[in-house]
Amino acid sequence: MIKNGLLLGVFAFFCTALVAVVNQQTFDKIKQQQQLELKRVLHQIIPDELHDNELTEYCILIHDEDALGIDEPLPSYIATKQSLPVAIAIEAVAPDGYNGNIRLVIGVNTAGEVLGVRTLTHSETPGLGDKIDLRKSDWVLGFNKKSIQDEKDRLWHVKKDGGDFDQFTGATITPRAYVKAVKNALLYFNSNKDTLLTRPANCEVNYQ
Repeated sequence: MIKNGLLLGVFAFFCTALVAVVNQQTFDKIKQQQQLELKRVLHQIIPDELHDNELTEYCILIHDEDALGIDEPLPSYIATKQSLPVAIAIEAVAPDGYNGNIRLVIGVNTAGEVLGVRTLTHSETPGLGDKIDLRKSDWVLGFNKKSIQDEKDRLWHVKKDGGDFDQFTGATITPRAYVKAVKNALLYFNSNKDTLLTRPANCEVNYQ
């Protein structure tokens, strides 16, 4: 029994070591791929012709659970043209998705108009809730060019609740949570625009 126990212990040690080595070797590659995907998404929601800076290099951290849906700092990216702010991409979380948190990013110009919205990560049901992913559906394009006046703006709901956004057949919870998250982020931007757009860069994006 002692011999078998030692063999099992040695086997477990080498398996653990192997996993650690693989993780170490792939960490940098994974991080690089995440950065490339982030850049791709940011350039989709804030078109290149609007700015002349590299968006990921001008990042600020925002910590507001009510506005962004999570009790931790999230990055936002300020777009500038000739050193003047023209737009911001705000990361937010819809905490009440059908299968948990939905992480998204909202591009907004200085007038408070949505330039684009994209889903970063989610665990929604394939074939139903995953229509929030542009690769599955163009539903997120419905946010383009929209703005919000105040909390009572009834258009910022799914149609089932009297709003302006389509719900998914058999999956109302997901779009309802998503619309609410975008709405909260826009309201936060409208209330804090001057402060946000003049803050110095103060974050390094790290999803690990």
